[in-house]
Order: sequence, then structure tokens, then C-alpha cells
Amino acid sequence: MQSRYEHGGLVWIDLESPTRDEVVALAEEFRLEPLVAEELLIPSTKSRAEFYGDYAYVVLHFPALHHSHSAPEQEVDFVIGRQFLITTRYDVVDPLHKFSKVFEVNSLLDESNIGEHAGFMFFYMLRKLYRSIDHEVEYVKHDLHVIEEHIFSGHEVQMVTGISKTARDLLNLRQTIEPHRETLHSFDEGAAAFFGPDFAPYLRQLSNEYYRVHNHIMRHTEFLHELRETNNSLLTTKQNETMKRFTILAFTTFPLTLFAALFSMDTKYQPIIGLPYDWWIIVGGMVAAVFVMFWYFKRQEWL
Repeated sequence: MQSRYEHGGLVWIDLESPTRDEVVALAEEFRLEPLVAEELLIPSTKSRAEFYGDYAYVVLHFPALHHSHSAPEQEVDFVIGRQFLITTRYDVVDPLHKFSKVFEVNSLLDESNIGEHAGFMFFYMLRKLYRSIDHEVEYVKHDLHVIEEHIFSGHEVQMVTGISKTARDLLNLRQTIEPHRETLHSFDEGAAAFFGPDFAPYLRQLSNEYYRVHNHIMRHTEFLHELRETNNSLLTTKQNETMKRFTILAFTTFPLTLFAALFSMDTKYQPIIGLPYDWWIIVGGMVAAVFVMFWYFKRQEWL
């Protein structure tokens, strides 16, 4: 599906799962290299930035963990010329959809001051995409606070699964945007000459947007590591307390079992056996022994 937007002499063509006929028509209109046209038809596995004479080709992947999409990441291909911008995607990318609505309204009202070339359009579009990643990070931040509350509410065992899931989300976020660093660096090297020195501050701001998002993810990753260590410590402490109680219970019942076994021996001369209240004497002795052992354990601070 193809959507076309024009304003102020700039053209933006947005392609969603393009057909070969759509790509061939655009390649002829904007004189795209056959290799670039072929790349627009199929998803790419690697982010990169390349320059071809009068346009640049940029491939970037963005996380989509908490949206109704078929994959945890989405690819967007950008073909950036002086007066045109082509975006190709293979799923609904929410920030681009919102950007198109704003661009369309501004075009109708003739209020948009997006810039003199398509590089500025790419800048605003990419900045909106990076800020959309903040929403993904906010979901993770909320999950971390929920995990923290449950850890200190006595639900350490249940939080093992929650911590693992959140760690997976953070890892997916990090792995998705890590390649952006090299891609933006490659784009910066050629874009300053391609679009002129006035575009350099915008390139630096794009890098700042990337590092801001990356730093947020890294801070949450460190926080998750601390929560995992805390949860493991609490689990270990709880297990040690349980094992201590079982050990004390075993140590308490063993002498009593031995005591009862001694009086059940079939011998000719048995102490206490046969005396009045012999059963109560034996039971009373066992109860007294239990109290003495628990008093000793308490005094030694084992309980």
C-alpha cells in the first residue's frame, strides 16, 4: 500500500509491504539504483546507511514489544533525497502513522515549517520514532516497580519468572537499538556534506536522542540486576530459614524416638515400667525434654 504526501516542495512516499510494481514505479520516478529498489521489497537483517549520489539509503530497526504486532521489532527503510523521502515498512509503525496525520493536517492548513530539504523531514520522523521507544521503556519501568513491590511483599518465588520476562524485554530493546550507533555515525559522515553544514546540529541532536534512549535502557538494566540480586538473597535467606527449622525439628524428634524405643524393648528388668502412672511418667519426661531442647535452641539464638 502506498501513501503520498506533498507540502512545501517536499514529497513523502510511505510504503507498507510494497508490491514490485509500486517499487519499480518509484525507482523510475526517483532514479533509484536497482539494488536499492530490490532492498525495498524484502526485510533486511542489518541496519546500515549508504549514500548513492543524490540520495541516501538508511535501514533501521525499532522495538515493538508492547504493541499488537507479529514481531518484537519493526524495520523502516528510508530513501532520503534533497526533495523527497521514501519510507518502507512491513507492518503498521505507530509513530509513522501519527506523523502522517500531523503532516497531512499541517499540509492542509499550510502551517508546517518542516525545512528546506527532506533531511529535516527525516530528522523529525526519526526523533518521533526514538521518542516512541520511551513508551516501550516506560512499560518496562512500570514492570520493574511492580517486581520491586512484590519482592518486598514476600513473593520472591513468583518474581523469578517476572524478572526473567523483564530481562528479556530489556535485552530485546538493547539488541534492537544497539546497531543504531554505527548506522547514525555512518549517516553523519555523509549527511553533513550531502545536506550542507546547516544540517550538522540536527545530526548531533539525532545522536543525542539515540544516546538518551540507550542510557535509559542501560539504567533500567542495572536496576533489574540489583532487583535480581536482592530477590536471590531473599530467596536464599528464606530457604536457609526453612532448612534450619527442618534441622531443628529432626534434632528434636530423634532423641524422643530413641527415648520411646528404649522403653519398648522387651527386656526382663525395665525401669519405670510397671510403676503406677508409668505411661504418664514416660510422656512427661519426653515433654520435659522437648521444652529443655527448645529453651537451649532459643538461648543459642537458633530460633
